[in-house]
Amino acid sequence: MSLNALRWDGKPGHYEVHYLTTTDPATGIGLWIRQTMLAPDDGPATCSVWFMATFPDAPALARKVTLPIAEQHAEAEPFRLRTGPAELRDDGMRGAADDASWDLSWRPGRGYEHVNRLIQRARIAKTVLVLPHGDVSVSGTVTLPGGRELTLDGAHGGQAHLWGSKHSARWTWAHCGDFADADGTPQPGAFVDGVSVFVPRFGREVGPSSPVVGRLLGEDFLATAPLSVLRAPSRFGLTSWTFEATAGSRRIACEVDAPRASLVGVTYTDPDGEQAYCYNSEVASMRVSVFDRHDGRWDLRQTLISRGRAHFEYGQRETVPGLELHLR
Repeated sequence: MSLNALRWDGKPGHYEVHYLTTTDPATGIGLWIRQTMLAPDDGPATCSVWFMATFPDAPALARKVTLPIAEQHAEAEPFRLRTGPAELRDDGMRGAADDASWDLSWRPGRGYEHVNRLIQRARIAKTVLVLPHGDVSVSGTVTLPGGRELTLDGAHGGQAHLWGSKHSARWTWAHCGDFADADGTPQPGAFVDGVSVFVPRFGREVGPSSPVVGRLLGEDFLATAPLSVLRAPSRFGLTSWTFEATAGSRRIACEVDAPRASLVGVTYTDPDGEQAYCYNSEVASMRVSVFDRHDGRWDLRQTLISRGRAHFEYGQRETVPGLELHLR
């Protein structure tokens, strides 16, 4: 079964999201395209198409179209998800949201799961994140509001799928697959995708819990074991995240920074009606130091750098004063 397969069973109390993030290296414009559904605890289910673009030197823009759930149709084999005017497949997506449109394709990539499968089956996590296609080369066309057309030709991207019953109290997320080494040599195939969350437990916030996946030096990196996720150092805020993750004999230390002016603010609604507020940039920067254990010490193997082509999100339960909410 595709990691993209729709998990909703028709019952209330569920939300689900499929999205692509990518940044065009020619223009520096970042894209965040989503197909979503929400089955509230009380009331009719809906589905939506979201389109967001962030710029290195201009305000972000966002569009959203919300429809009755009857406008969403899922097919399992081969996977296909239609949400009104939009369609997602394992090898691409096309669609429109008001005056924005896209027609993109990629070769299916490796899949990764951030949440341990035992935890998934036990339904301990209120949100589950997977990467059906962790690192893909995106080609095609995108028409921005105002008529500007982008032609993508091998832009690095990641396609994700998440579902659950409740967003975290606070969280951050980052993804990058467009790196060069310290000498400026491109590093195709290297990517990092991680999330760090605080969740409410017994009247207080518990965390951070920080699963990280990726591919480094030609090998998969899976820092998702429950104990390592809880022990991983992680500090984050509105525009930055510093964290470490360890898997076996490999450790990474990462720094992510996003320009405050590039943030696009959107509102997420939980099935119980509570809202969360997310601030996202597709023109962030990331630095990753890769260490391997040798003779009892950690040796630096590689430094990966991405300037303006990383993807970053910060979320919390209150709005941030002074920052625009592009979608409510």
